[in-house]
Amino acid sequence: MEKCENIFERWRVCILVPTFNNAKTLGPLLKDLEVYKGRIFLLNDGSTDETEKTARQFPGVHLVSYYPNRGKGYALQKGFRTALDLGYDYAISIDSDGQHFVKDIPAFLDGLEKNPGALIIGARNMNQSSVPAKSSFGHRFSNFWFAVETGIRLPDTQSGYRLYPIARLRSMTFITRRFEFEIEVIVRAAWKGIPVISVPVSVYYAPPGERVSHFRPFVDFTRISILNSFLVFISIFYIRPRDLLRRLFLKQKWKEVFIDELFDPAQSDKRKAVSVAFGIFMGIIPIWGFQLIVAIFLAVLLRLNKGLVIVFANISIPPMIPVIIYTSYRFGAFWMTGSNHSGSLTKSLTLSMIRDNWYTFKQYLAGSISLAISAGLCAGLITYVLLRIFSKKNQALV
Repeated sequence: MEKCENIFERWRVCILVPTFNNAKTLGPLLKDLEVYKGRIFLLNDGSTDETEKTARQFPGVHLVSYYPNRGKGYALQKGFRTALDLGYDYAISIDSDGQHFVKDIPAFLDGLEKNPGALIIGARNMNQSSVPAKSSFGHRFSNFWFAVETGIRLPDTQSGYRLYPIARLRSMTFITRRFEFEIEVIVRAAWKGIPVISVPVSVYYAPPGERVSHFRPFVDFTRISILNSFLVFISIFYIRPRDLLRRLFLKQKWKEVFIDELFDPAQSDKRKAVSVAFGIFMGIIPIWGFQLIVAIFLAVLLRLNKGLVIVFANISIPPMIPVIIYTSYRFGAFWMTGSNHSGSLTKSLTLSMIRDNWYTFKQYLAGSISLAISAGLCAGLITYVLLRIFSKKNQALV
C-alpha cells in the first residue's frame, strides 16, 4: 500500500467513480476504496436513489453531484475537469456497479510506471460463462472498429476500468456524452499519439436477476454505430493521409521511406509492384491539383502500400510537368485520326492552350490516360521483376 501511495503522489493520480442509481453496489465499492481516501471523486450523474446518502458515509470521498442525468461520458468529462483544476495529471475510472475490483488498481499504477503518458484499459476475461451474450458481442464489435479506426489491436476496448492521462487530454473537446464517449476518447487519444495499452483485470458479472445496467441496447448501440461510422470516415479521409504525409514531408525522409516500404518483408512483391504502378498512374492522370489527395484515398481504400503510392505519384513534380504534358499530347496522336497537332515541348504547348482548344484537349486527354496506363504497367512490371531478382539473391546468400 505504501508503494501505491508513493505512485499516486508522484504521478498525481486520482480515482473517478461515475454513478447513476447504483446505491446498492456503491457502498461496498467506496468501503474498499477507503485506503485511497482524499483522492476519490464520486460523480453523481443525477441519481434519484440513496446515492448521496451513501456517499456521505465516507468522508474521504469528494462528492460531485448535478441534475438531471446526462450520461456516463458527461460524468467522466466533469471528473476530468474537476481533477485537473485540483492539480491531478491522471485519473483511474472505476464503475460503481460492482463489476470491478479495487485490488486491480496496482496493475494500473504498475502500467503507468512502465508507460508514462499512456491511456491504460483494464482488459477483462470475456471468456467466462457468466459474461452476457450482448456484452460478448459488444466487446468483439468494439475491438474490431477500434482496430479499423486506429490500426491498433486491443483485447478489450469496452472496459470502463481505465487510467486516463487527463493532462494530455486537456486540450481536446469531445462530442459525445453517453456510453459512446468511452469509444471516442480512446480513438482520439490514439490519433493524438497517446499510447493506448491494456493490463489484465478481474471482472464480476452478477446473476441476471441482480444485474443493474443502464445501457439501452437499441438506443445506445445505434449511437455507438453512428459514432463509429463518423470515426471511420475521419480515419480514411484525414487521419491516415495526415500520418503518412507527416512521415514523408515533416520528417523529410523520402529515401528512408522508399527503402523501408520497397523492401518491407511483411508485404508481397506483387502488392509493392501494384502500388508503384498505381502511384505512377495517379501522377500522370490529368486531375492536376487533386492527384495526391485522390491517390492517398484510393491507396487506403484498396489496401495498397501507401508510402510507395505517394513516392511514385510525385512523378508530377514541377520539372517533370512539361515532359508529362508533351508526352501525353504526343501519345494522344495515336488515337486522333488526321492529327497534325504535334505541339512544342518548350513554347506553344501549355495547359491553358490545351484547355482553350477542344481538339487539342481531346488529344491530350486520350494521350494522358494512355500514358498513365502504359507507364504504370511498365513501372509495375519492372518493379516486380527487380524485387523477384533481389529476393532470389538474398535467398542464395542465406
